Amino acid sequence: MYRLNVRDHFMIAHSFRGDVFGPAQRTHGATYVVDVTFQRRELDNDGLVVDIGLAGEALKRVLAEFNFHNLDEVEEFQGRNTTTEFMARVVFERLATAIQLGHLGEAAMGLDSLCVTLHESHVAWASYEGAL
Repeated sequence: MYRLNVRDHFMIAHSFRGDVFGPAQRTHGATYVVDVTFQRRELDNDGLVVDIGLAGEALKRVLAEFNFHNLDEVEEFQGRNTTTEFMARVVFERLATAIQLGHLGEAAMGLDSLCVTLHESHVAWASYEGAL
């Protein structure tokens, strides 16, 4: 399997509901470093997994939707705990849609899978991986 990774970051505020979260029930901030790994069995006709420039731009567009926002105020997330795991899936779904819409070029239609990892700190992270 061939892999190509792009990285970016975004900063958010949010709070969690439930005693399991302890002090994180209060509003707090997080800065996530995001790694997105695009995977395919065979390289495209240009010898690429995906155009790295288009991949980076697509990720930047997805993250801009959340950067410097309080996720507690995002209507579609109402009633949800926007955990690192949850947000990894959200970023995955938005990138999968961008691929389907052709925003990463026609060759990206040949991607097999995608893995989104959100690094909450240097010692903790969560990922979501799925087929495309």
